[in-house]
Amino acid sequence: MPELRKDPIIGRWVIISTERGQRPSDWSGEKNDKSGGFCPFCPGNEDKTPPEIFSFRQKSTEPNSSGWDLRVVSNKFPALQIEGELKRRGKGVYDLMNGIGAHEVIIESPDHYREFNDYTIDQIEMILLAYQSRILDLKKDSRFKYILIFKNQGRAAGASLEHSHSQLIATPIVPKNVLEELAGAKRHFDIKERCIFCDIIRQENESDERVVALTENYISITPFAARFPYEVWILPRSHSSHFENLDRQKYRELAGLMKDILSRLSKALDAPPYNFIIHSAPIQNGDMEEYHWHIEIIPKLTKVAGFEWGSGFYINPTPPETACAHLRKVSF
Repeated sequence: MPELRKDPIIGRWVIISTERGQRPSDWSGEKNDKSGGFCPFCPGNEDKTPPEIFSFRQKSTEPNSSGWDLRVVSNKFPALQIEGELKRRGKGVYDLMNGIGAHEVIIESPDHYREFNDYTIDQIEMILLAYQSRILDLKKDSRFKYILIFKNQGRAAGASLEHSHSQLIATPIVPKNVLEELAGAKRHFDIKERCIFCDIIRQENESDERVVALTENYISITPFAARFPYEVWILPRSHSSHFENLDRQKYRELAGLMKDILSRLSKALDAPPYNFIIHSAPIQNGDMEEYHWHIEIIPKLTKVAGFEWGSGFYINPTPPETACAHLRKVSF
C-alpha cells in the first residue's frame, strides 16, 4: 500500500510508492524500442496491460481487443491505488495517510510511431474528450480532491515507453503547487475583484510581445516570468476554472491550437522532449471566480540543478520575448 506523508516544515505531501520502486519501467522490463522491440501499448498486446477503463473503439469490437482508437487503462505500477480507505493518522509530529488515488494511462493512438503533434485535429480532440470523460467520472469519488493530467514526451521528460501516451493521477489532497497558485489568485481577486489570469490575458493581448498564437477562444503565450526556455501556456480567453466543463466545440478548437504550438516547438527546437500539464481547479470546488484553468507546455532544454533545488529560483537563459518571436516565425 502506498503512503502519503506530509513534510511538517513546509506542508508538502510526498507519495511513498513501493509499487513503483519495483518497476524497471512503467510496465515491464522488456525492450522498449521503436525499431521493433516489444510494446505493451501496441494493438494485439491488449492482454499485457490492465483491463481498459475507457476507450474509443471501432464498431463491433470488444473491450481489451484490437480495433481501438484510444484506450485508458490503470497504470500497472500505480503511484496511488484506488482500493482502500484513507485512514488519516499521526505519528508524533508527522502526518500520513494511505496512498489512495487513481493512476491511469491514456494510450493516445494505436500507431506506435506517431507523436502528439503528428496527430490530426480529430485525434487530439478525441484525446481531450477522453481526459474530460475520466475527470467527470473520477470526480464522483469524494475521496479525490484533485486530478492532474500530464504528458511526458521523451525519456528526458520522464517517459518510460516511447509509444505516445499521457497520464492521469487523482489525489486525496490538493497538491502544494496548486495550493500556491490558488492562494496567489485569491490574493489578487480579494484586492481587485478580478481574476489574475484574465488580467494577464488582457495585458498580453494589448502588448502582443509574448503572444505566440491566438484563436477565437484561446490564447497561447510565453509567460512573462517563464521558468524554462520556450515555456508556453495555453489559456481560455473567457474565464473558466474547470477544464472538464468546456463545451465540446471548444475542445476541438483547443486541439487545433495544441497541434499548432507543439508543431512549432518541434520544428523550432528539433523535436525536444517536453512535458505538458493541465492546471485546473480542484474537482470538488464549484466554479471559481478567482481561478482560471490553463495548460503549461515545458520543453526539456535545461536541467534543474543545485541552485534551483536549494533556492526555488529558476534560471532561464532565453527571454520569453525572444522565444515568442522565434516561435511566431516558424512555418510548417
